[in-house]
Amino acid sequence: MDKIQAFVSEQLKKEVPQFNIGDTVKVHNLIKEGTRERIQIFEGTVIAKHNGGISETFTVRRVAYGCGVEKTFPLHSPSVANVEVVRKGKVRRSKLYYLRDRVGKASKVKELN
Repeated sequence: MDKIQAFVSEQLKKEVPQFNIGDTVKVHNLIKEGTRERIQIFEGTVIAKHNGGISETFTVRRVAYGCGVEKTFPLHSPSVANVEVVRKGKVRRSKLYYLRDRVGKASKVKELN
């Protein structure tokens, strides 16, 4: 068990980005295409966070061309280069799955003053 803990602590990121549910974030995702690497930005609202040490994940939702797109990112993955907070959201829930049913301005999250 000690070797597993050592491996997990080695893989954890030193600086974990601070963001909450309802925040609008830009996730800088590292994409590998053959031998080349590039960074693709996915901007949206954080609708869920799942804690769990090395397997901690967060789900980001955006509406692109009238279609809702959700991506789940592992927080400690090397493919997630950076998470940049665009604006803080004011929410009262820990999971914002109800935004899936909302359309237009109703799907917006109020900004925290």
